[in-house]
Amino acid sequence: MSTASQWTSPGSGGRPSMGELFSRLSEQTSRLVRSEIELAKAELSRKAKAGAIGAGLLAGAALFGFFAFGVLITTVILALSLVLDAWLAALIVAVVLLVVAGVLALLGKKSLDKGVPPKPERTAENVKQDVQAVKEGFRS
Repeated sequence: MSTASQWTSPGSGGRPSMGELFSRLSEQTSRLVRSEIELAKAELSRKAKAGAIGAGLLAGAALFGFFAFGVLITTVILALSLVLDAWLAALIVAVVLLVVAGVLALLGKKSLDKGVPPKPERTAENVKQDVQAVKEGFRS
C-alpha cells in the first residue's frame, strides 16, 4: 500500500509534482501491461488445452468413422454376394470405390490448381497502387 506522502514533495501542499505523476503513470502502465500479458497467457493456455482435447476427440471420431466405412463396404460386398459370386461382388465394389476416388482426385487437383501459387495477387496490386500514389504525391 502506498500513502499520499510517498507521492508528494515536501512543501507542495500534498500535491504530487509532474515528475512524480509521470513516474506513477509509468509504474502503473508497466503493471497494467504485465497484468494484461499474464491474462492473455492464461487465456491462450486454456484455449490451447481445449483445442488439443477437441482435436484428439476429432481424431478418434475419424478413426472410428474409417473403420465404420470399412465395415459398411464389407456389408455391401456380402449383400451383393447373395446375388453374385463373392469375388464378383468384391470386384464391383472395388471398381465403384476406385471411380469415386478418381473423381475426388480430379476435383481436388482442379481445386489445388486454382490456389497455386499461393500469392495474394489483389493485395500485391493494391500495394503497387499505394507505392505509385506515394510517388505521385512526392512529385507534386
